[in-house]
Amino acid sequence: MVKFIATDLDGTLLDEQKQLPEEVFPLIRKLKSLGVLFAPASGRQYANVRQLFAPVADDVVFICENGALVKQHGKTLHLSPIRDLDARDAIREIRALPHLYPMLCCADFAYIENSEMPFFKYAMLSYTNCKKVENLDDVIGKEDICKIAVYDEIAAAENCIKVLPQRLPHLRTILSGFDWCDISAPDSNKGEAIRFLQKAFSLEREECVAFGDHMNDFEMLRECGQAYVPENAYPPLKKLIGRVIPPNREGGVLQKLREIIARLEETV
Repeated sequence: MVKFIATDLDGTLLDEQKQLPEEVFPLIRKLKSLGVLFAPASGRQYANVRQLFAPVADDVVFICENGALVKQHGKTLHLSPIRDLDARDAIREIRALPHLYPMLCCADFAYIENSEMPFFKYAMLSYTNCKKVENLDDVIGKEDICKIAVYDEIAAAENCIKVLPQRLPHLRTILSGFDWCDISAPDSNKGEAIRFLQKAFSLEREECVAFGDHMNDFEMLRECGQAYVPENAYPPLKKLIGRVIPPNREGGVLQKLREIIARLEETV
């Protein structure tokens, strides 16, 4: 029986305009009434995801910053930060490469030091709490760093993902979108967050469902007994997971949630 559902947002639950369909709110409330815990699981920051899910914020658990931060009822349940020394090394390596723009993603705020477009626009749109500082090095050591998001003005799969993993062997570098990659602590990912929640809430793998569209979702999908990817997902991930639902523009996740609810109601 399903007791836990986690879903990625961009490219998965959100539509092509990056809008959250309001139909999800009654579904989340219904799932809660059936004993199912729902978790938005995103590379986005907590402030941004909580704002999206404001109508049901007290009914869900938030997996943010690609699993480095887990919060419920405003309380931090889990935090897996990057070591300060590793963060400084990463910023230095990113600056040394052309076409890349770093963002320090902390528990409460994201920080940028560049104002070039379109990076500046994307940063301000995607991060509700975002501050521009003169130098990112001034932030390191003052706050826990959940991850470093890197905007690639060429294409992440063709550029930064080919060079940063070799330059940063002690960190985890993963594609998180067409023009983004994320750098995290070596053991920090959405799968780790799922394992934490499974232990905290006494959940079995077979009781968990997950949806995701890109490689930063892979570990999460692997940790759940039922894993699905939308038709629009990154092709290598589709090949790895196999279970494909309609694309995000057609509300594939919503359709599957309704199916799960119908099956659960049959057992009540």
